[in-house]
Amino acid sequence: MRDVAARANVSIATVSFVLNGTKRVAPETRARIEAAIEELNYRRNVVARALASSRTRILALLHPDLESRPNATVIQFAMGAAHGARERGYDLVLWPVNDDEQMSHLLAGGLVDGALLMEVQIRDSRVERLVASGIPFALIGRTENDDLPYVDIDFATTLREAVAHLRSYGHERIALVTQRTKGGAEPGRIMRVESAYRDAIAPLGTPPVVIPVDGTSAGGREAARVLCEEHPACTAVVLVNEGASAGLAKGLRAAGRAIPGDVSVISASTTRELGEMIEPELTVMAAPAAELARLAVDALIDQIEGVPDAPPHTLIPCTLVPGESVGPVPVL
Repeated sequence: MRDVAARANVSIATVSFVLNGTKRVAPETRARIEAAIEELNYRRNVVARALASSRTRILALLHPDLESRPNATVIQFAMGAAHGARERGYDLVLWPVNDDEQMSHLLAGGLVDGALLMEVQIRDSRVERLVASGIPFALIGRTENDDLPYVDIDFATTLREAVAHLRSYGHERIALVTQRTKGGAEPGRIMRVESAYRDAIAPLGTPPVVIPVDGTSAGGREAARVLCEEHPACTAVVLVNEGASAGLAKGLRAAGRAIPGDVSVISASTTRELGEMIEPELTVMAAPAAELARLAVDALIDQIEGVPDAPPHTLIPCTLVPGESVGPVPVL
């Protein structure tokens, strides 16, 4: 910092103001300091900064499912959070918390200033430990306690709009394909998706059909088999299981069921890019992953920096992106 100050002909304090964003600096002075930083290839020593300020300016994104391949939506959440953190002068690390030892290491080590938790369960012991630790945190997802700071997909609106889109084509027998969980640790989103689906189809007076499968291509093929063999009257599917998308399309084709000629498909809480990769191109309800992640990061950093805002309780629905996988009810 001394070298940067000498090169820019300013005080060390002024360099610190620019680096930390703690005080307004004239634009021309800031430009000289930034040029000196670039010329000298100056990089801040994170450890020294932490020792001096008792803060690391590092945030942890906690996710429990690192054994499996992360899907496209999870990656969008992670990248959105990383960009949002960087814009506010923080770094983001991805932290697995599949057991108590990993959680204890995070909370006891003073390695991070705050945490974002994904794949939140309705009753989540990890959230209880975050509350007890006193470390600032925000949730991407919700527990049964809506007083905690969270951002989440508005699944009620998303499923209602997906079902309404299918109904506009005449579909009344609509199945839900969701994700099977293991070990009883069910993310709250799965329960909310199923509840929202049941509410959305209630006016139709038809029985709900819920098919939970693994988030894999094999899981998608299993869903197609169950749909064709056990629920042949269903003419449409809302898929809330990103990893099963390709398998579902393949399985329906293998069973002689055309999309959308025989079965219409909407993939919800996913990315439009994934929909474009399936044949035929899927109609999707695109998840607002990057937007939600940035909102969560902003809320977390506001907590860390003492900004006196109310904790966020933010819900944003997915956006309908028409593709080629929805059509009229087949004529029998």
